[in-house]
Amino acid sequence: MQHWKRTTDTANRLFEQGEWVDAREHYLQALALAQVLFERWHDVDEAVAALVISHHNLADLHLRLNQPHESADYLCSAHQRLLQASQEARLPQALRDAALRHSSRTYTELLSFIAEYGQYPRTERLLNRQGAEASELAAQPDSPPRTQAYGIH
Repeated sequence: MQHWKRTTDTANRLFEQGEWVDAREHYLQALALAQVLFERWHDVDEAVAALVISHHNLADLHLRLNQPHESADYLCSAHQRLLQASQEARLPQALRDAALRHSSRTYTELLSFIAEYGQYPRTERLLNRQGAEASELAAQPDSPPRTQAYGIH
C-alpha cells in the first residue's frame, strides 16, 4: 500500500506541475499496483479505494489533456470492475461487499461526467446494460433476489 501511495503522490505532484506525460506514467504504475494488489490487501476498503482513485486520476488527467473519450473509458473501467468484483463468488465476501459499496461512488462519478461531457460509446453500453439488467430483474418479482442489481445503488 505504501508503494501505491508514494507512486500516486509523485503522480499528483507531476500533474500539478503540468508534467502530463510523467504524471500519466506514474498514474499507470499506480493503477497496475492497485490491480495486482486488489485481492491481497488486508483492508478491503483501501484496496477498492486505491483501484477507484487510480482510475479516476487517469480520467482527470485525460480531461486535462482534452481527451474526454479516454476519461470515459477509465470511469467505465472503474465502475465495471467494481460491479464484476461484487459478483465474483471466488472473492472474499468482505471484498465483494466493499466493491458494491464503492460502486455507488463510481456510478455517481460516471453520471456526473456524462452530464458535463455527454455520452460516449462505452458509457452508453455500460449504462444500457445496467438498465436492461435492472429492468429484467424488476420484471421477475417471483425470482430469488440477487446480491446486486446493476444500476441500482
